[in-house]
Amino acid sequence: MKQQAGGDAAGRFYASRRIDLSSAQAASSETARDINRDLVLELIRFHQPVSRVDLARRSGLQPSTVSSIVEGLVAEGWVEAGEVVQGSRGRPSTKLTLNTGLVTLALDLRPDRAILAVVDLSGGFLAQETVAIEADPKAATAAIVAAMRELRGRLPEKRFEGVGVCVPGRVHPVTQRMLLAPNLHWGEFDLRGALEKGLKLQVEIDNDANVCLLSELWYGRLAGVTNAVLVAVSEGIGAAVLMGGQMQAGFQGLAGEFGHIPVDPAGPLCGCGQRGCWEMFASSRAALEWYQLARPAVGPVTIQELLLRFEAGDEAAAAAVLRQAEALGRGMRLVTAALSPELVLVTGEITSCWGRVGPVVETAMRATMLAGSGPRLATAGDGYLARLSGSAAMLLQRHSRYHRSTRPSRRRRRGEPKA
Repeated sequence: MKQQAGGDAAGRFYASRRIDLSSAQAASSETARDINRDLVLELIRFHQPVSRVDLARRSGLQPSTVSSIVEGLVAEGWVEAGEVVQGSRGRPSTKLTLNTGLVTLALDLRPDRAILAVVDLSGGFLAQETVAIEADPKAATAAIVAAMRELRGRLPEKRFEGVGVCVPGRVHPVTQRMLLAPNLHWGEFDLRGALEKGLKLQVEIDNDANVCLLSELWYGRLAGVTNAVLVAVSEGIGAAVLMGGQMQAGFQGLAGEFGHIPVDPAGPLCGCGQRGCWEMFASSRAALEWYQLARPAVGPVTIQELLLRFEAGDEAAAAAVLRQAEALGRGMRLVTAALSPELVLVTGEITSCWGRVGPVVETAMRATMLAGSGPRLATAGDGYLARLSGSAAMLLQRHSRYHRSTRPSRRRRRGEPKA
């Protein structure tokens, strides 16, 4: 069945999900209301401040339907009524905006640190904090909870909707437990349960690459793009996949682990147990290890420090970063040959010096194409903040029921473990 699509007066593209006829059910009136509600809320996000009349014109819905939906969104706290504007004719209209008092907590969990932020509905950062964490998950979570409580205390006038968390690994779409996190050895630890207990807020968790791609969709930066892959570069390499306008998680949420595909069987041992995986050559960790070998007297440095040394002209730093960039580009063959996307996005600290490393990545990628010129290559958002804004977007997307085809069901299926 062909995908159905629509658009607004500004030419923005909205796509409805494809229907699997083997499991399809007749749409209820409640489903139609949910779809209309999502459309109106999305139009408010992209066009605020906007009147009910404008919403009816852009959406094609009846004015009475729009008014009913808006009343519900205001009652739920997603939208607030602003100034009243008198037009050249007709009755005055009330401008609608997202509720500035509604915010989320966002957590970017790394193996050695937790980066926290308070993010509003428009993606603005109101507060931010970095906490060094221990390897023990219980101790680390206790430190995170304490820091998040402190952040909440700074903004007593705000209403916190929940906590969006991104992790360097794959998360079961139903249980929200980490299935695969070779660089974060937390096993079966119930991160979601621990955070919800400590903060009394609903918590949503997903892979770091997935939340970065969702951020691009949520904030409207992928208008018109239906086939894309986002490659997240940090301590490891992860990817998120958009095919046919829908994010693809795969069975148990494990799709996109290109970083754990071997590119050199004789390469170094990876945390996943295999040798020579792509991330052993193209990750931030690889660049840091190469620099340490070249400059052993310098001592340990962070990836941010390494990139600053690169920009300052340190030859060993340049060699390490450019070697990483070339490995990143060569490994793109795994992505382009398997999925043939029209766009490949890269996010991570390496994008802070993309003007110098981007051409190296692109040259290496183009040299591996099976046919044609290959996809467009670009960076996704701020390499440092993308995971935080994506974590907030992921939470809001699930809570506001946007893009239901990309949201995991919260209902436990037969035979699956309890969360």
